[in-house]
Amino acid sequence: MEIIKKYRCLSIFLIALVIYSCASWQKNYGKLRILPESRNEVTIQNLIDKWNDYNIYYSDIYEGYNPRAALGIMFDPKNNETTLMGDRWKKVKDQKDLIEMTKWIYSNTQYEPWLNEILGPDGKFYGYLYYSYGFVTLKLVDDKTMFVFNLEEPREKEHLISH
Repeated sequence: MEIIKKYRCLSIFLIALVIYSCASWQKNYGKLRILPESRNEVTIQNLIDKWNDYNIYYSDIYEGYNPRAALGIMFDPKNNETTLMGDRWKKVKDQKDLIEMTKWIYSNTQYEPWLNEILGPDGKFYGYLYYSYGFVTLKLVDDKTMFVFNLEEPREKEHLISH
């Protein structure tokens, strides 16, 4: 009976340790919250109209600048104390390119894009991400900086169908 109590205590301790480890791991990562179009929240058109209020970047899989290759667009507000950053995100040059990029995301991914808020682990607002495909990893660098990893390129549908 005494041995069962020892193992029970040890089991409870190990489970608590695993839960605590998972919780502390998550405190370093951000999250996305989808903004439904049905509510009167921010829309992609609002962001396009107020493009001067943001540092705007896009992600693609190519070298160089090509508005028709966008997989997603990141909006980093200029008027707050937070910063969004990433390795392969390229600065959008003008509003005309931004409009073109929003139209090409669907063509490049074959998925309808949606607008998301980028939030820290504590719910702090960092900016917006407009994209349509894949998992997005957001890692907190410090209290004011969020690193947004590259967006996934969708798999070719024809390749999946032919095999």
